[in-house]
Amino acid sequence: NLARFQQMKEATEYGQTCCLRAKMSIDNNNKAMRDPTIYRCKPERHHRTGNVWKIYPLYDFACPVVDSIEGVTHALRSSEYRDRNPQYQWFFTALDLRPVQIMDFSRMNFAYTLLSKRKLQWFVDEGRVPGWDDPRFPTVRGIKRRGMTIEALRQYVLMQGASQRDMLLDWDKIWAINKKVIDPKAPRHTALVKHGLVPTTIDGPAEAYLGSVLRHKKVAEMGTKNTVFSSQIFIGQDDASELEVGEELTLMDWGNAIVEKIEGKEPVTGLQLRLNLAGDVKSTKKKLTWLGQHPTVHPVEALLLDYDYLITKKKVDAEEDVRDYLTPVTKFEEPAIVDANVGELPIGTIIQLERKGYYIIDQVAATSQVGAVELIKIPDGKAASMAIKHTGDVSVKSAASSAGNPWDKKKKGKAAAKPANALGLLSQSESSSMYEVKPVYGDIDLESASSVTSMYSTGKIY
Repeated sequence: NLARFQQMKEATEYGQTCCLRAKMSIDNNNKAMRDPTIYRCKPERHHRTGNVWKIYPLYDFACPVVDSIEGVTHALRSSEYRDRNPQYQWFFTALDLRPVQIMDFSRMNFAYTLLSKRKLQWFVDEGRVPGWDDPRFPTVRGIKRRGMTIEALRQYVLMQGASQRDMLLDWDKIWAINKKVIDPKAPRHTALVKHGLVPTTIDGPAEAYLGSVLRHKKVAEMGTKNTVFSSQIFIGQDDASELEVGEELTLMDWGNAIVEKIEGKEPVTGLQLRLNLAGDVKSTKKKLTWLGQHPTVHPVEALLLDYDYLITKKKVDAEEDVRDYLTPVTKFEEPAIVDANVGELPIGTIIQLERKGYYIIDQVAATSQVGAVELIKIPDGKAASMAIKHTGDVSVKSAASSAGNPWDKKKKGKAAAKPANALGLLSQSESSSMYEVKPVYGDIDLESASSVTSMYSTGKIY
């Protein structure tokens, strides 16, 4: 055995056919105790030690040795290692090492999320994400890039505690905690979607000027920002399309105004407003964000980014192929303009774009490939931000095989059901079996609903 081990150390042709096993048992009911491999050859160059070593210990052997030597008193291990705990303890006795106490807990699993490094590696290798810090990844770097704070992570883990029960958690609670952490620290800024911007004329100041506005209305210590006040401003298309002539509205951080004229319809192409600064801002239903035009201070080009889950199924079982549940589109981009103050903020700054939500600056204009400030939307834990954005049928495996997706599997089966009515609508039994109910009273004939009551009877609407 020593001669063979020496050949393993030298990575000879014969040595590479060998491995070193721990002599525990050959018939133990716990398969982890059946003479596990503890050393194997790996002649490839190591990224730190180069070619000094040709053999390396396996994880199950290295962990107890390192934990004991380095002074670990309690090893916190997730429950999937529970079968290996006796093996872990066996090495302490066999090698006469100081024992380490094991404390195991169940791993936190999240809905619509893959935690397997092997499966996540596939997304990187296939180019579906640019790297391990992608905002769609559940890695620490990934969720930090999406705006998660270490303080929120710490609070969430302490709140959950170490449970022994397998858990499938939703993301809403951890992002809600994160919102509470960032809200008092996030300065307020303005953004307007670039598509359909509505130029608006106001009978306001004769010349544009810069005014000071609090960065955070509830935290005066955060200081002020410059805001352009001008007779020429921009308003978003969504807001403009809901206005009516004569309606009074509030321009945020300025005051009330009355709609004098609306040009165009679907889309609106222009507005004329009359300032009414004496008006009560609490009396108006519509509070609009806006950006003023100035000869030297211009709004900054921006790209608002949002992401969806990588998969369409809450939990992918071990025997299932993750490629059957890929979300077709997981990244959404929306060109916008933001106030000039945003252009001065560094990467990693968390802000709130008023009436849009919280964002983190991912790229500044100088480093962006599109020459614009790139901002990633931070989920706030509310249902709208946590809902899966893919609008396709998530109850079936990827239905886009006709598009040539490489992860689709061609399966032979029955042809799709053809509509049997004039409007081309599938019957309930053809379109879905989700609510199919089998008889619960055996073969007993019961009165139909129509013979019992006509209270809820509904005629055909097609």
